[in-house]
Amino acid sequence: MMTRKNIVFLLFVLTTALFTSGCWDVTEPQRMYYINAVGVDFEDNQYKVYLQIINFADVAKSEQPSGDVAPAEVGYAEGKTIEEAIYKLYRSSDQEIFWGHMRYLLFSERAMENERSVPVIDTFIRFRETRYHIWVYCTKDPIKDVMLVTPILKNSLTSSKLSNPINTTKQESFIEPQNLRNVIIALNEPSHEVSIPYVTIMKDWETAEEQVDETTFSGVGILTKDGFKGFIKNSAARGNQWMNNDTNRGEITFKLEDGERDYLTVDLDKLDVKVEPIVKNSDQVTFDITIHLHATLNGFKGNINSDEVRANIIKQVKKEITETYEEGLKLDVDIYRFSEYLYRSNVRTWKKIEKDGKIPLTQDSIGKITIQVTKINPGRKTYEETIEE
Repeated sequence: MMTRKNIVFLLFVLTTALFTSGCWDVTEPQRMYYINAVGVDFEDNQYKVYLQIINFADVAKSEQPSGDVAPAEVGYAEGKTIEEAIYKLYRSSDQEIFWGHMRYLLFSERAMENERSVPVIDTFIRFRETRYHIWVYCTKDPIKDVMLVTPILKNSLTSSKLSNPINTTKQESFIEPQNLRNVIIALNEPSHEVSIPYVTIMKDWETAEEQVDETTFSGVGILTKDGFKGFIKNSAARGNQWMNNDTNRGEITFKLEDGERDYLTVDLDKLDVKVEPIVKNSDQVTFDITIHLHATLNGFKGNINSDEVRANIIKQVKKEITETYEEGLKLDVDIYRFSEYLYRSNVRTWKKIEKDGKIPLTQDSIGKITIQVTKINPGRKTYEETIEE
């Protein structure tokens, strides 16, 4: 016969079991596929969608994946909308697909034309599983080929430069990575344009058996709220890094007038960039640029005069800033977002001269460019060579 005390204890056990068994409908991690990247192309009025699914065993590690399992597979489907294509891929999947680990979104040139990218971006910002910190890229290479590139030394795809571009920008900030949040902000602010890293496939690395493909940042593609403007590639895009306070480090190489070596490569870092709109006659605007930076010399032999180094740094940085700006003008692009600088500092003038969120720009819109090399570091002093002040 059960006592009152035993009955109370039994009720406690049953109640505890009831409230601690509420996870029966949760899918086990090993029974899901994890999306790492999405590629989007457009052709024949159809969205072409590529889903990159990574090996679950490699999600939580960055070292080499197991050799007997493919590091990734790429699924492909077409649809009149991106959602229709994704649902077609759901039908061919063996497991539930999880989107919470999605790391990057890759557009083809055709997918950015005629506002086609807008519904794609809208899909991912509305979907509750995805995050705003998804990296965004563009390419002219086949989407599938880019997404199947294996990182150097066959590391996990979660540590590739497309999945985690911040790692590579610590050593050189040639192109600023853009995440989905920054893209949305830039498209909603003057000049309603954003520079998206342009990715290509290169064969810069090789093993003892063969050359291997690797992705590289080769410039920027300009996306606007109305569509795609074009690419600024390779050296023509170098000025971007000197107009960005987030640049960790860049390099320039210039020819020396005297000395035992003809050329010198200098690291530039600690950038402090200021852009000041100068308004004349209430509707004429130019932009004065002031940049403070530090320089570190590499591999020089002989005595080098600091004035010569400073003069060459200033000359080269000004040249690259101007060349990138002029490439932007060819595409009718406000590459340095001067429209936003004016909007922030003098909205009355901006409203007077803007058209569709942009102000008219010409080759004369850049006023003074002032480069101040506040410090020159000679690096490790292994030899007796010095920098002469």
